[in-house]
Amino acid sequence: MIQEVALLQVKKGLEHQFEKDFALACKYISAIDGYLKHSLQRCIEQENKYLLLVTWRSLEDHTIGFRQSAAYQEWKALLHHYYDPFPVVEHFQPVLEQTGRADTAKTDNA
Repeated sequence: MIQEVALLQVKKGLEHQFEKDFALACKYISAIDGYLKHSLQRCIEQENKYLLLVTWRSLEDHTIGFRQSAAYQEWKALLHHYYDPFPVVEHFQPVLEQTGRADTAKTDNA
């Protein structure tokens, strides 16, 4: 499992329309094999900055399965014109995950 991370800078004044179009675009990404979940979070300090987190089964599910699909072209048409600058997308793999109490920590080595 990997996490796609993108910091999105949306052109000022377009935040509301971006959020509406993002909600429409969700059907394209969620239809891809290997997609597990995603979240879009708005920055408190800078209202035109968003954090996109997408969980994929594998890196290839994102970089090949999604990015080389017709669904990606629809996603791109709906969303890419909102960004300035265009976001850098990075991928991360779990090392440690903790929820609740400290004695419930999980690591890849456990």
